[in-house]
Amino acid sequence: MDRLLFVDDEPFVLSALRRTFEAESFEVVTALGPEAGLKAFAEAGPFQVVCSDYRMPGMTGAAFLERVRREDPNAFRILLTAVEEFDVAVEAINRGEIHRYLSKPWNHGQFIGVVKESCEQYHLREHTRELTEMVHAKNEELERLNHGLEREVQERTNSLLEGLIAALDYRDTETQWHSRRVASYAKRIATELGVGGQELSDIEQGSLLHDIGKIGVPDAILLKPGPLSADEWVVMKKHPEYGYELLRNVHYLERARLIVLQHQERFDGKGYPQGLASADILLGARIFAVVDTFDAITSDRPYRKAAPDEVARAEIARCTGTQFDPDVVRAFERLPRAELEGIRRDVEQLASVDADRLGHDHERIAAGAVRG
Repeated sequence: MDRLLFVDDEPFVLSALRRTFEAESFEVVTALGPEAGLKAFAEAGPFQVVCSDYRMPGMTGAAFLERVRREDPNAFRILLTAVEEFDVAVEAINRGEIHRYLSKPWNHGQFIGVVKESCEQYHLREHTRELTEMVHAKNEELERLNHGLEREVQERTNSLLEGLIAALDYRDTETQWHSRRVASYAKRIATELGVGGQELSDIEQGSLLHDIGKIGVPDAILLKPGPLSADEWVVMKKHPEYGYELLRNVHYLERARLIVLQHQERFDGKGYPQGLASADILLGARIFAVVDTFDAITSDRPYRKAAPDEVARAEIARCTGTQFDPDVVRAFERLPRAELEGIRRDVEQLASVDADRLGHDHERIAAGAVRG
């Protein structure tokens, strides 16, 4: 049942209003004057419609309905005015204090119609508000589900990529664990350059995945012990593009795969596959170029032992401005050597744990074969 509040300073008017609207199946509360009206509104509310006379002692109906609006903006507010107070009613409508006004003496049928229409509008607004809240709640729920699904997809994709990287590492033994070291070095230099957020993650992932395209290079070329022929180099130099295509449908790696594509570019434009130069090369790829050289020189390879840091740093300094971005080189030079050594130790520790795990797996497989 809809609830109405009528406020007037004449008791016989309130009595007539009560009889009229109770006969129309409304619940009616009346208040003699604005102060009593505010008390009734506070204690007996909420009301779908609040109707007030304009001219009352102590407070006008417009002022009273403004107070009502502040307390409950959803309640429909109707002002009863004399003909000569028409301008006052229009001003109150313009200020948003009232929704409708009726002139005294009012038309009985019109008054009932206005109140019923106001109640319908009230319920329509309430229904719209509830639907809006429900839609917002559902959207938030869907967003949470989508985030959860996206995290799950990322976790599974990352596991798959980790497997591919591990397969590549074990296939190309001379660069084993190289991807993990350069990813950590690159992340540290990027931090030194003030990079954060998603871009930092892109640089780390792109560096980690930089050689993923070598999966598409035949063993006869990838694992060839001697120098490559000109034709073999053509195939080898395709690996950035192979990696870029391999990651095409992994949407959250879109920026990272650009680093995969550009990781063999040079600052002077003499790299491949696109011959990009300077700032046309992504910052992540420019950072990678420095850390890749540093790690290659300071790591053991089958055909040579690792060289000291000084040798790597001298080579990087020599190629600054040609192969390497000078700003990236300066950031690299600011890093404490102990930090870089710590990164290498951390990766070596992971490698040791992985080797132990593989050893145990091989023992279990061998034991099962013996029992079989």
